[in-house]
Amino acid sequence: MTAAVRVPGHAAAPVIGGAHQHPGYATGRREMRVVEITELTAGIKHFRFAAPDGSMLTPYAPGSHIIITIGDGGDRRNAYSLVDDGMYPTTYAISVLRRGEGGGSDWLHEHLVPGMAVEIEGPRSMFAPVGDQRHALLVAGGVGVTPVLSHARALLRDGNTAEIVYSYRPGHAAHLEDLRAIADRPGIALFEAHTVDDTVAVLRERLSQQRFGTHAYACGPGPLLETYTDLAAEAGWPSARVHLERFAAPEQDAGEPFTVRVASTGAEIDVPPGVSLLQRLLENGVPVSNMCRQGVCGECRIPVSSGDITHRDLVLSEDERAAGNTMLCCVSRGTDIEVDL
Repeated sequence: MTAAVRVPGHAAAPVIGGAHQHPGYATGRREMRVVEITELTAGIKHFRFAAPDGSMLTPYAPGSHIIITIGDGGDRRNAYSLVDDGMYPTTYAISVLRRGEGGGSDWLHEHLVPGMAVEIEGPRSMFAPVGDQRHALLVAGGVGVTPVLSHARALLRDGNTAEIVYSYRPGHAAHLEDLRAIADRPGIALFEAHTVDDTVAVLRERLSQQRFGTHAYACGPGPLLETYTDLAAEAGWPSARVHLERFAAPEQDAGEPFTVRVASTGAEIDVPPGVSLLQRLLENGVPVSNMCRQGVCGECRIPVSSGDITHRDLVLSEDERAAGNTMLCCVSRGTDIEVDL
């Protein structure tokens, strides 16, 4: 059983002539309020946020995320996937696993209470569905169910078809009843797996059985995503139809030293092994927006005017890498790089 706490008097979105009013499409930093907290499992809480005046919020593509400022200092920001379908939202909702490492998830679990003000950015989309897909295969592992649920709800809303594979440990499944309810509708099926072997077997079978025009989407722990991409390749899926979102990047080696020239000032900055270009730019007074520092979120993408880039991120497409005019400076390195900042 879940225990939900709500803020009394939360205003409903205004409706005029049967259509929702949108006061704006704000995605920058702004204050929102916690309006609901639900305990989904022993380690996962569901948080719902709304504008202070209860007005409509910016719509978003399924699989989008918001960024929450953690703590009182304002210098730490974490991204969390939204779980709703994104159409005409009056609230933004996330579900967060407490990791017990003293990070942002712990702070949210320990400090957020109904009525509390928080600073939120977004929504931002980096895991959106392909518009012309004929069918979807959705794969979730653990709390990676959050963006998958968003995709599933949007597919259900639009009357589209999908198969959902959910791998979880018994007793640790967030939103399982939501997925089961979605799968009760025609055209949507749910496959549950509780062990590594079961997950591999279900993935291999479902990837081999998909109809032409299907796109696959996965979110979960690294080993699950590696298995998913390997089995998709084994089944002959083109990479353009295999999509994923990672929690974190694998460990990177220290890399070779290199030098970067800042085009606007002519300054040359040395980047030693084990130190990121992002860190060196910030140390030299060059402001760069950043967040994950793992090559996953795309926040620190910067333009490059020349040089040979060694891409080590998990964001840029093959075409973007081949163009050679942009890089994620938190992880990528290179030779004779000039950045256009």
